[in-house]
This record gives sequence, structure tokens and C-alpha cells, in this order.
Amino acid sequence: MYPYQAPLKNMNFMLSNVFNAEQVWQSIPQLAEYMDIETARAILEEAARLNEEVVAPLNRNSDEQGVQFNDGQVVTPDGFKQAYQHFVEGGWIGLCGEAEHGGMGMPKLLGILVDEIGYGASNAFTLYNSLTAGAALCINAHGSDELKQLYLPKLYSGEWAGAMDMTEPQAGSDLRNISTKATLADDGSYTITGTKIFITGGDQDLSENIIHLVLAKVEGNKGISLFLVPKIKVNDDQSLAGANGVSVGSIEHKMGLKGSSTCVMNFEQSQGFLIGKVNRGLVCMFTMMNYERLAIGIQGLGSGEAAYQLASQYAKEREQGLAVGAVKSGNQADPILVHGDVRRMLLTIKALNTAGRALAMHTGLQLDLAKFGEGQQQLDAVKFVGLLTPVAKAFLTDRGLDCTIMAQQVFGGHGYIRESGVEQLVRDTRIAQIYEGTNGIQANDFLGRKVLGDNLATVLQFIEQTKQDMAAFEHISAKHSAQLIELWQQFIDACMALNEVKLSQPNIINSCAVDSLDAFGYILYGYYLLKLQTHAATTDDAALYNHLVEFYFNKIIFKANYHLSQLTTGDDVVMAMSADLF
Repeated sequence: MYPYQAPLKNMNFMLSNVFNAEQVWQSIPQLAEYMDIETARAILEEAARLNEEVVAPLNRNSDEQGVQFNDGQVVTPDGFKQAYQHFVEGGWIGLCGEAEHGGMGMPKLLGILVDEIGYGASNAFTLYNSLTAGAALCINAHGSDELKQLYLPKLYSGEWAGAMDMTEPQAGSDLRNISTKATLADDGSYTITGTKIFITGGDQDLSENIIHLVLAKVEGNKGISLFLVPKIKVNDDQSLAGANGVSVGSIEHKMGLKGSSTCVMNFEQSQGFLIGKVNRGLVCMFTMMNYERLAIGIQGLGSGEAAYQLASQYAKEREQGLAVGAVKSGNQADPILVHGDVRRMLLTIKALNTAGRALAMHTGLQLDLAKFGEGQQQLDAVKFVGLLTPVAKAFLTDRGLDCTIMAQQVFGGHGYIRESGVEQLVRDTRIAQIYEGTNGIQANDFLGRKVLGDNLATVLQFIEQTKQDMAAFEHISAKHSAQLIELWQQFIDACMALNEVKLSQPNIINSCAVDSLDAFGYILYGYYLLKLQTHAATTDDAALYNHLVEFYFNKIIFKANYHLSQLTTGDDVVMAMSADLF
């Protein structure tokens, strides 16, 4: 109904004013030579043009037409092949890839924003590129020099695509039960045999080859190892050498993301190459998984932004009912934007999207510092990436679905029919809470490993940094600052109490993990909005951020109090009921 527009104004404001991107980049020798704010703006403008003009117009048809499976071949929706070629020609798939292997070498802080623009334009199309970038990251981190030189240039160029093959019918979240086998061959490679399910981008007609990263068990070993398995074998000169026993059994018929292929993959005596060490596959695969978890968090953010744009435009144009109060318009009907409940929903979406973008960028910045930084700065960044990644994945996708549903509600009955476009966003976004590790698993990782795992050391350091940052904020309410500091202390107190009983009450973490992550997320969003407010105080957008802060601190942040209250109730009320009563 309304065309998607990349939120460049807010993105550029955050880059320049909130996260001081140019100062950060100029302090990093590897980036200083070619990375400045003008380059970043130019890249964002071109990413916006490409996605607005080429990708977004394909989104609705991709949902209606879907992926086809004909005679063992996967066929993507009309227009996808042509759009993909635009990305190949522009080098977009290798945007953050290593320059020595043909990538553009851009910082993740910028890549985060390009990813959001893509997901805002089309969830389904953007997933293909995201999986390739994640596979390349894993190969670069753990693959041998020979594998890097042979595969990375083609992955970064987009001529070849990547896929992540983990799940099996009997092994979803618990990968210990996978049955795919790897047998060592005489030439040092491995023969891979097994079946994987739910493989996003497992096959498509966009690239000339697909590079699968497959988890399997080496014969004689109980541990899990990771293998690079090309759909088509590759010669030493990167030419293609013939089929490799990789085939599609079927494609899934899904609630949403119908333009993205989700495949059952069969490996029949396929040649594969070990990545990393035997029995250390999960360590290697988590490099890709953590990348994808952040990317899927951004999927939620992009969907929320696209939904807001639809709903805000609709609310300005749809006339229904009359304004109430002292001032009457004299019209037969007024735009629904005059109604308090519509405004409440739009303000909620706007506040969550704005703070969510800051969370994504903050995580991207920590990734850059972990990669390029030195000394204590690098060590701290590595810890903060671990802390923030499950929050970015879970909180961004939970709130992203909330935002799409609220946007649908703004449309009323028109939001339930296909013509509005918002119902597709609801369906497409729903999966983001499930794949790449369900949000419950993310919460368990956050509370169990990242908060309690080191007895709160990392989270205390992170919270202290936010407090020190807030101490320098100007043009913000002392009341809001004090409210945020008090909430941080309540979060710390609750987590310390959990830390004392984590061994004696083994179910306590699983029982309240989601509440811990949500409490942290809502408090953190308050910090980000105050940060935006102080940096926007002397700009033309000061009124916007002032309104968002007042709304958030008067209407939304109290959700943190509810989630904090759940951290002190114990696990008995959750675990006591016998299974036969369910």
C-alpha cells in the first residue's frame, strides 16, 4: 500500500552523533584509511535505493507466489534472480567480508544498518544473502588457508551462496542426537551421509553453487564436527567439477517467509572438508550462529520499522470517527491519528524501533571492537558481544512481532486482509522468535551463561559503563535518570539472589530466564532513549526524542518492574504441577 523507505535520517544521526562512528573508525588502523562518515552515508544511500527500488516491490508477490519445487529443483519467486544479480554486481554480499579474500572490509556497525534496510524491504529475499555472509564468516574464522582461498572469494562475490545445516528430525535444539555421519577418505576429505531439515536457503536458483556447512559425527567419535560440503564439487581453480551427492528432498510449506526456500537436504556420499578440529564442530558453528542470531534480531527490527511506516501513513489518511475534546475539526470524520489508542500504539512502535536500532548498533560496535580493538578494550568487547547477542536476537524479535501486531491493529479490519501488506509482516516475523535458537534458549543463554556464568562480573561491568555514560548526559530529566539507575539496581539484586541458589535449585534459571532478559531489555531501551535525547537536544529532532522519552518512561518502562517481580518468585509455581495435569 505504501512503499518502504529506509530510515536514513535516524540511521545517520545515530552513526554521527550517538555512536561517534567516524571517531571510532579513525582510531582503528585497519579502518582509518578508507572509512569515514561520508563513505558510510553514501553506502547507506545506495543500499536504500537498491532495496527500495528493486527488492521491496518484489515482497508481496514473493509471498503470494512462493518458492516452487519442480523435479527436484527449487525455483525462487519472479524477480528474485534479477534482484540477486544487482547485489552480486554491487558486491553487497561481501560488504563486511575480509578484503584479502575479495570482501569490502566494512565495519559491522555499518553492516547492521544495511541489514536492517534489507529486512525492511523483504525478509525472504534478504535471508539468502544473510546465510552466505554467515557461512563466509565461519569459514574465515575456522577454515584452513586452502578453504579460505578457494571458497571465500566466490562467497563474497555472491557467485556462490552459503547455508547452515544443523537440524535433523530427531535433533533440533539438542544437537547431541544428530545422526549424519562423516567417514575419513584416503585423500583427507570426508564422506558425508545424512539428512537435514529446516535448512534456510538450502537450495535456490540464484547462485551457481551452494556451500553447505554441515554438522556431522566422524565415525568412531561421539563429538560433533563441522564440514564444508559444496553442492557442486570445486576444482582447485574454482571451476565447478560436477554433482556432489547433495539433493533436496522437499521444501517446507510455511506460515510466512514463503519466498525463502526452507529445505530438507539429503547428503549421499557427499565429499566434505573438515572445518576446525574433529569434535569441535559446535564451537566453529557458533561463529555463524551468533552472526545469524544478530541478523535475525535485525529481521525483527526491520519488520517493526516497515510495519510502523505502513501504520503511521494509514493513520494519517484513514478517516473514522471524530476527534474528542475542546477542539472540534468540523469534519464528518477525522483521521484515526486523532484517537488516543491509535497514538498509543504508534508511539509504542516508534519508541521500541528507535531504541532497538540503538541496541543493534551497540552490538555491532562491540563486534568491531572485538575484531579490531586491542588490549582491555578488545577483551571487554568480546564479553559484551556475548552478553548482548542473545538480547539482540530475542528482545528485538519479540518486540518486532509486537510492533507488527500493533501496526496491524492500527489498520483494524483492513490489517487482516492481504492488500494492506501488514499481515504479511506479522507472518514473516513470527519465525524470527523460533529459528537460530528459540528465544527461550536465548534467554537461558543470557541468564545462565552470560549473567550468572561469571557470577555477574560482565553484566555488572556493562551496567557500570551505562551509568558512567549517563552521568555525562545533558538535557535529560533527573527523575528519568534516577528511575533507570534504580531499575538497574533491582536487576542486579534479583540476579545476585538467583546466583546464590542456581546450584541448589537447578530449575530456577529455566523458569525465569525470559523474564530476566525482558527486564534487562526494557531497562536498556530506557538508557538508549536517554542517550538519543541528550545527543538530539540541539538538533531539529529534539522535540521527537523528547516525546519518545516521555512516552517510554511514562508508559512502557514499567514493564521492567513486572519482569523483575517474576525473578523473585522461585521455580515451585512453575515446576510443582505433575505432568499428568497438563
